[in-house]
Amino acid sequence: MKVVIPAAGMGTRFLPATKAQPKEMLPVVDKPAIQYVVEEAVASGMTDIIIITGRGKRAIEDHFDKSYELEHKLRESGNQEALEEVQRIASMADIFYIRQKEQLGLGHAILCAKKHVGNEPFAVMLGDDIVVNEKPCIGQLVDVHEDYGASVVGVEKVPASKISRYGVISGKRVKDSIFKIDDLIEKPSPSEAPSDLAIIGRYVFEPEIFAYLERIGPGKGGEYQLTDAMRLLCRKKGLYGLRFSGRRFDIGSKADWIRATIELSMDREDISEELGSALKKARR
Repeated sequence: MKVVIPAAGMGTRFLPATKAQPKEMLPVVDKPAIQYVVEEAVASGMTDIIIITGRGKRAIEDHFDKSYELEHKLRESGNQEALEEVQRIASMADIFYIRQKEQLGLGHAILCAKKHVGNEPFAVMLGDDIVVNEKPCIGQLVDVHEDYGASVVGVEKVPASKISRYGVISGKRVKDSIFKIDDLIEKPSPSEAPSDLAIIGRYVFEPEIFAYLERIGPGKGGEYQLTDAMRLLCRKKGLYGLRFSGRRFDIGSKADWIRATIELSMDREDISEELGSALKKARR
């Protein structure tokens, strides 16, 4: 199954840090955010990856490319561990790049991948979400897709104070953590929200989503709204939601980006002790 990773946004919520570098390249501990997403796809057996880029995003391509000069320097200095890591990054997947020439929204970014994806189911993974779990989040969605033969989105229970940031589903539980979606509302107020289950940045789509994206065309602000196409999809073809297992970090939020850096650092034996000691001192 191919994977589409939209990465053409301007990252305005992280200005000025994103003025000259892609937000997807902001580090979380010692890896750029987008590397976590690619590694999740690879851990699920998906190595055919399409990244939708835009102007000023060359750093993403350079990161996943081979770096002869750096490898030579690391080899000469005897830094075998770092050498193996940069070689692994360059070889872990077949990555293709498609440029979104205009900022026309998430739906349009996905539509840019239509020719490469073809008439097959495919996954979409957003770089704003890092999900940590022994069973990769996107792999969990693929399992549900295979069981039900329909498109699947990842959902998570969110507090009322944050519900207006997300698309929210309406539907019925069909099994364990699986829901049959009958409607969804984009960024509702707490009083308008049909549930407390919000859609996060993991999707497995049947190829019909492209036809619905073309049908809706540009909407508010000239953007193609993925939510509008998904509403058509759930009414015509069916759509499921999976309340996935795992820790999720919404690194589109500055607070969660910092939280991700701290929590994922504490998972690391090489830095957790030193960081824990520093955090204790900071609380005094």
